[in-house]
Amino acid sequence: MNAQRMSSSRLAAIRNAMTVDVEDYFQVSAFASLIDRDSWPQRECRVERNVDRILCMFSDAGIKATFFTLGWIAERYPSMVRRIVDADHEIASHGYAHQRASEQERREFDEDIRRSKAILEDVTGEPVSGYRAPSFSIGAANQWALESLQEAGYRYSSSIYPIRHDHYGMPAAPRFPYHPCGSGLLEVPVSTARVMRQNLPAGGGGYFRLMPYALSRGLLRHLNEGEGQPAVFYFHPWEIDPEQPRPAGASLATRFRHYVNLSRMEGKIRSLLTDFAWSRMDRLFLEAP
Repeated sequence: MNAQRMSSSRLAAIRNAMTVDVEDYFQVSAFASLIDRDSWPQRECRVERNVDRILCMFSDAGIKATFFTLGWIAERYPSMVRRIVDADHEIASHGYAHQRASEQERREFDEDIRRSKAILEDVTGEPVSGYRAPSFSIGAANQWALESLQEAGYRYSSSIYPIRHDHYGMPAAPRFPYHPCGSGLLEVPVSTARVMRQNLPAGGGGYFRLMPYALSRGLLRHLNEGEGQPAVFYFHPWEIDPEQPRPAGASLATRFRHYVNLSRMEGKIRSLLTDFAWSRMDRLFLEAP
């Protein structure tokens, strides 16, 4: 009994970072070849209703989080963005129109990150400190993007995922927060678990939807209890929306990745919110302890 109390106390003492990548279902990278950006304004938008559901979930659990938000979304739903801030959550940048950093030239990337930052700061009236690249698209081949982020006034990034993946990832990168090349910018990776000399994804997204909840919970507990580290978790508003429109022409692999277990996601997130302690990225990693 005493050992259980000590374990529970230690787990509760570590706060983890809950993050939301605010984009709509038609903006994901997997559908980029199927849905032209020019058609976005004519698409049925569902992001506002889904974000409001997330805000209710977070309010019910009494937690604060970071919302990495597209500038395109903030322009069209400024009142939604202000509701996020009014609830004491952090607004951070997810770029303007969900263009992968790995597919942009440096000048284009610079314009994108400055544009999105300016839009978000204009809507919220608060400085934007954080950035997450769409699809974790900063890696070994475009480390210059980190310099651009620092020059644009960002204080931290959560853009390098230290895993092997067919579309992104930098498995040799550190698993925990670090300053790349001694820069002032802090990189805060999404969480992984080290198993048999491999980094396994432990921080959300499609992996969280696919894996049994008990496994995800065990990996996060190992991070907190075994390694003494806070976890960084992420999900998207469209992941709690099983009724979203389904574009034609997607491959079987894409359909599986995007739609697997959408109907179970909200329940799993609610369990996660009560099983662990959560906070905003800026309060965990930028503020002095």
